[in-house]
Amino acid sequence: MSTSASYGLVELEKEKGFGGVGETVDRSIPQVDMSDFFSRKAEITEDLWAAATDIGFFQLSNHGIPQELIDEAFRLSAGFFDLPAETKEQYPLRPGTNAGWEFKAQVRPSTGTADQKESYQITLPRMKGLWPTGDELSGFKATMLAFERHNWALAMKVLSCFADKLQFPPDFFTDGHDPLTPEYQSTLRLIHYLGMEDAKPEDFKFWRAGAHTDFDCLTLLHQKAGQGGLQLCPGKDSQGRAIAWTDVPPLEGVITCNIGDMLMRWSDDKLLSNLHRVRMPKPEEYLGPRYSMAYFAQANMDTVLAGPEGKYEPMTAHDYIQMRLGANFGKK
Repeated sequence: MSTSASYGLVELEKEKGFGGVGETVDRSIPQVDMSDFFSRKAEITEDLWAAATDIGFFQLSNHGIPQELIDEAFRLSAGFFDLPAETKEQYPLRPGTNAGWEFKAQVRPSTGTADQKESYQITLPRMKGLWPTGDELSGFKATMLAFERHNWALAMKVLSCFADKLQFPPDFFTDGHDPLTPEYQSTLRLIHYLGMEDAKPEDFKFWRAGAHTDFDCLTLLHQKAGQGGLQLCPGKDSQGRAIAWTDVPPLEGVITCNIGDMLMRWSDDKLLSNLHRVRMPKPEEYLGPRYSMAYFAQANMDTVLAGPEGKYEPMTAHDYIQMRLGANFGKK
């Protein structure tokens, strides 16, 4: 068995251990002000590093992505998911591509069941034939291309701060996530969690998204105010069980971020990839559909992941992502 395959099995076994409901506690979630980035970079770097090495989760305010663009992207995302199923089926997510539409295809090892959602992945070099036409959804492609690039630019600012702390060259992560090459594999994911207005009591026993860690470098998550459910957990106990969960309220104009497994490995485990999930709404909460948009910054396929201290065997980002995709999507 290859080193990559055996590592993938280890990751699978880890995720299987934290699928229970667990305990919920209140925690303070660090919020980092990104305004005047270049003049305040040293201060911002310390704030990001403290959050990423402690709880592994943080939120960005004054991040520079225009609210009007975020709102338009949300509007068009909902428009895509409102298209007839036979239209969306023309743009399918194919195994290993991380591009296209899927419906209840993502199976979490932590639960063994499919997430109660549909999603549409945008990975730019792999989008041939996967964009809805203008007749189906006018303005979709132009808006999503603009939104994707804004998220990339923000992710590179955050990663440049981590590069400074890890003593990598200033543009180390920017070069490793170059969007102008065919090897680019960062992904913008539009997500629609199914409404629960007419759900049966047993339906609430499932998860909108089961407990997991992300397998990218950095995730930027846009949420809509009033559509909660995201929970985080900063770690596991000695038996691999989640310690306790904390609700992350959706705030307009604030982007929720977390470190992924790829960056944790790349940093020799200095930066922490933590657990998160999306729970079902409670009876007294909003029961309608939940929309979110996540940008997953993951290094280009030919980028070699090698930490500053050499804790792990170097491997390409392509091999790493394929290993993790195989563990999280059912074969369809």
